[in-house]
Amino acid sequence: MQNVVYNALFLCTGNSARSQIAEVLLNAMGKGRFRAYSAGSHPSGEVHPLAVRTIRDHGLSAQGLRSKSWDEFAGPDAPTMDFVITVCDNAAGETCPVWPGHPAVAHWGVPDPAASGDPQAFKDAWLVLRRRIELLLALPLEKLDNLARTQKLNEIAMHGEEHLA
Repeated sequence: MQNVVYNALFLCTGNSARSQIAEVLLNAMGKGRFRAYSAGSHPSGEVHPLAVRTIRDHGLSAQGLRSKSWDEFAGPDAPTMDFVITVCDNAAGETCPVWPGHPAVAHWGVPDPAASGDPQAFKDAWLVLRRRIELLLALPLEKLDNLARTQKLNEIAMHGEEHLA
């Protein structure tokens, strides 16, 4: 049986914190089973320094991260996504591009840590996203059709915050 590599795109408005953290987490935790990307509807142009610090504080690399537009993933040369997950309420409410391949789409709202600039807010976002990604990785994806994947992804959105103090 061939090993399937799933492509996942995490979206937020600025692509400076939450979506970047999710990209790094899934690439690390997915251990080759996933290829994660991130983008924003209105990219800020930089990855927030506290997002970079949070990533590095957890022993992962932030090398190569950049704030980019979701338009990069909507074109004909873009990788076909299996999953598109918004992590901010603003991006969830926007009209998204039409994604090639008809991916499973879900919303995993996470409070914007950049809004407060508090390092603890970045750690909290990390914890919530890590828990949700753990749940994603536990799914028997090869046994689920696209509708079931979408349903499971949306169920995952209800978890993660219970780990915050």
